[in-house]
Amino acid sequence: MPDSGPRPNQLAREKSPYLLQHAFNPVDWVPWGEEAFERARAEDRPIFLSIGYATCHWCHVMERESFEDEDVAALLNRDFVSIKVDREERPDIDGVYMTACQLMTGQGGWPLTIVMTPDKQPFFAGTYFPRESVAGRAGMLDLLPRLAALWRERRADVEAAGASALAAIREVEVRGLGSGEGALGEETLRRGFSDLRARFDPHQGGFSRAPKFPAPHQLLFLLRWSDRTGDRRGVEMVEKTLVSMRRGGVFDHVGYGFHRYSTDARWLVPHFEKMLYDQALLAMAYTELWQLTGDDAHRRVALEIYEYVARDLTDPAGGFHSAEDADSEGREGAFYVWTRDEFDEVLTTALGEDTAALARRAFRVEGRGNFADEASGLRTGENILHAGETPAEIAAALGEDADRVEERLEEARRVLFERRTARERPLLDDKILTDWNGLMIAALARSGLAFGDESLVEAAARAADFILDRLRDGAGRLLHRYRDGDAAIPAGAADHACLSWGLIELYGATFEPRWLRAARDVLDQLLERFWDPERLGVFNVDAAQTDVPVRQKELYDGATPSANATTWYVLLRLGRLTGDLDLLDRAEALRGALAGPVGGAPSAHTMSLVALDLALGPAQEVVVTGDPDEPGTRRMLAALAGRYGPRTAVLFKPAGQPSEAPAEAAADLLAEIAPFTAAHDLLDGKAAAYVCTGFACRRPTTDVREMMEQLG
Repeated sequence: MPDSGPRPNQLAREKSPYLLQHAFNPVDWVPWGEEAFERARAEDRPIFLSIGYATCHWCHVMERESFEDEDVAALLNRDFVSIKVDREERPDIDGVYMTACQLMTGQGGWPLTIVMTPDKQPFFAGTYFPRESVAGRAGMLDLLPRLAALWRERRADVEAAGASALAAIREVEVRGLGSGEGALGEETLRRGFSDLRARFDPHQGGFSRAPKFPAPHQLLFLLRWSDRTGDRRGVEMVEKTLVSMRRGGVFDHVGYGFHRYSTDARWLVPHFEKMLYDQALLAMAYTELWQLTGDDAHRRVALEIYEYVARDLTDPAGGFHSAEDADSEGREGAFYVWTRDEFDEVLTTALGEDTAALARRAFRVEGRGNFADEASGLRTGENILHAGETPAEIAAALGEDADRVEERLEEARRVLFERRTARERPLLDDKILTDWNGLMIAALARSGLAFGDESLVEAAARAADFILDRLRDGAGRLLHRYRDGDAAIPAGAADHACLSWGLIELYGATFEPRWLRAARDVLDQLLERFWDPERLGVFNVDAAQTDVPVRQKELYDGATPSANATTWYVLLRLGRLTGDLDLLDRAEALRGALAGPVGGAPSAHTMSLVALDLALGPAQEVVVTGDPDEPGTRRMLAALAGRYGPRTAVLFKPAGQPSEAPAEAAADLLAEIAPFTAAHDLLDGKAAAYVCTGFACRRPTTDVREMMEQLG
């Protein structure tokens, strides 16, 4: 009987694109679960745990070199129980063992490789390992027999090391947390700014040498610092960084959207995967920079990001997919790079030699290429498109009309885009994650409000409805992941915090009370299930999630804002919108709990600094009352929408309608201005604005200019 090909392992029954990538490996992979640990105990084997994600380049490399190799698979199948975990599906598991790796080795990354006891105690950790030992790096063929021998011959030492590792992880969770009431203040913000300024690259932007990662929460904080202090250096650092990123190869100049990070200091050579959370947070940063500077170039970049997300990351039902891979055709970046010959042939045929030469200059295409293989360092002859000059600068140098140059370059981009569609696309990781969707909902709603673009707000609302309708269990509890018709995995603190943030922004963009009510419902679940009443703060998972050995608390802001920082921010936002003093008390308690870690390293906790800026105030509330269809009402709301006001909460009370219950609208705040609103829903038949600071309100005005002057 002919061979029917490789047989699937247990991962073939999973939904995760990452796990499905490994479903036909010769390794006998099993998913994380009690069945795997019972088997390890029964067979007296250690666990080989491999954690990665679908769009991880080095995960693909390790799979090709080792997990598809029969010799490596034979060692794993003989001596270990091998478990695969998608870090994006189970960030709680990844968090525990990434901490173990960092404690054991001083570094971390993906793929994450852990060897542990059947009781989940890690005794060996690392990241990528090649098949064979090379250049001082242990290979799997040498490493696995040594680890198996260690398990057989030095069991007591292994178990002691594993127990010690778990104890160290638990210690990390409580270190520095506790009551620090009043410890975080203006000086904390100042030190955060000074730290970032000292690390800032004045030539290329960003806050490190190679590699350079986008960290939009750092940029959001710097914009608030400039707004608070009048120190323009914060805005200047943000603008330098965002302009450099948009010009660099880390931006996709043909199809838009940002790649994960730059391997060099110039933002030129990216790791090519594209992540939903990067698009969300960067679009938010470009939007806020536009609000502060008025430079429409920044608004255009945000809209380019949203064009990419709408085209390539949006599910037909409304949610947003997670990511696109770096690899296609078996290598990284193949979808995105161009040889000069192909570039010239495509554009010359479609648009003529003059436009091809113009685009070659604009996108800095070289005959020998600018893209080098990461492993060998050798140039491939291919180009990563990037920009040196702006269209206006090119036009000035050529003595041509700037608008016409921009039109021709846009024509060239479209032709290149059409040609690129014929290539093999990178894998789309089409799972829908609640926390990342919450960030994109927040970004779309905020940009839609600022730009006056209803299509962005509608996209945010569709996604919010998708999450609220499809990512809940039978008891109404939020779930983390949706894919292929299946919603699963209990939502963590980050899911609740990020979704609540998105729903708050949706209320601000629509003034529909249902979004405020939904935000409060989600936040109530967060506080009920994840809040630590003893040491304060929120755990990553609730007490019912018993399959992780440590309930961690995410404090440090990485690629995404931490769960605790986002919770703090949401508590303040929703507390001020609804006038709920309990939420504000919780926010103040969280401020005290985070005093140690945030005060010790402010620039590593910049989302916490965003929350601290709001906590310190001065916070303002504006209630606009009037007929929503009346031009004066629309002018007032439009003026507030375009204004950069990170410490301003805006509410709208339609004239003649009663205030709703506290869970649905800001009843307490509206009660404060009741002497005005009760008698004068419309002042002299006009819309009115009530500007309040600390819930104490000034007399209303019907004049937009006066309203803005009251806000300062």
